[in-house]
Amino acid sequence: MTSSSALLPVISGTHNSVLSEQLHGCINNKTKPLGSLGRLEQLAHQVGLIQQTSSPVLLAPGIIVFAADHGVVAEGISAFPQDVTWQMVENFLSQGAAINVFAKQNGMHLQIVDAGVKHDFGSRQNLLDRKIADGTRNFAQEAAMSAEQCQAALRHGIDLIAALSGNVVGFGEMGIGNTTAAAALMHKLTGIAVADCVGAGTGLSEAGILHKQSVIEAAVSLHAEVHEPLDVLACFGGFEIAMMVGAMLAAAERRMVLLIDGFIVTSALLVAARLQPAILDYCVFAHRSDESGHGKMLAALAAKPVLALDLRLGEGTGAALVYPLVQAAVNFLNQMATFGSAQVSEKSQLVD
Repeated sequence: MTSSSALLPVISGTHNSVLSEQLHGCINNKTKPLGSLGRLEQLAHQVGLIQQTSSPVLLAPGIIVFAADHGVVAEGISAFPQDVTWQMVENFLSQGAAINVFAKQNGMHLQIVDAGVKHDFGSRQNLLDRKIADGTRNFAQEAAMSAEQCQAALRHGIDLIAALSGNVVGFGEMGIGNTTAAAALMHKLTGIAVADCVGAGTGLSEAGILHKQSVIEAAVSLHAEVHEPLDVLACFGGFEIAMMVGAMLAAAERRMVLLIDGFIVTSALLVAARLQPAILDYCVFAHRSDESGHGKMLAALAAKPVLALDLRLGEGTGAALVYPLVQAAVNFLNQMATFGSAQVSEKSQLVD
């Protein structure tokens, strides 16, 4: 199985030494001690480089939640039944989930995408039907998806971004079994031991975690010949993860700010970064999830998360929660007075 990357977006990095120095100058000249706004200063600098301006603007922020089912659930790797996937999609559509609350609170447009849920929703308002199939196959026995299905999911993700009008997008997911897929992707793409990639997911016991670990280890042995990022994605991933990969690549190509949520979303970003390393310039890593393995995955990407709230819900909740901080960073860069404009004396250059 070989998946082609020929049609994927090509991403340029954000490095611009002249603009970088200009941004540092703007930030340092605000009426505050040097570095006193901490991570907000780094975010302001990053967003400025993403938009290639010292006066960045955030427009029409959105969050896309991708939902799909996973055949590996047949191996008993989840504390919840597979029906919870479609039931939670219904909850999203009824405005009853955490992501609905947080997205509304922060003025973020929310899109729900059926990437491959094992359920017939019919024609529903506010649900985008991009179903590849009724869930992936069981990767403990065979590849989760064909190369053609993987390519279709990537293309759907790319097209979803093309339809957006804003320049900030957060990513969320829903899919019973997807922490198992994410852990397998993490292991294959980083080389980190399976035991260090596997966690409780939706609430497994210690015995359940060990069983999940053994399922992944057996599957990795079965598919030992799979190494290339897109092949790894097709073999172990989910339709929602693959669709996120395409969407992330397209968003970075459009120079959007990418808000990266927790463990599963970061696993999609891991695949995208193996294909196009420059994508990392565009990513704001919202938080470090309480899911075991997420910290190590972030470390493998040299990523520094903004928040650590012990979240492990998914849905894009961390992405929604971090957005006001990105707003604050852009607002202080654009609106805060300088020492000169406020006629405030700067730090003395005299040394005792």
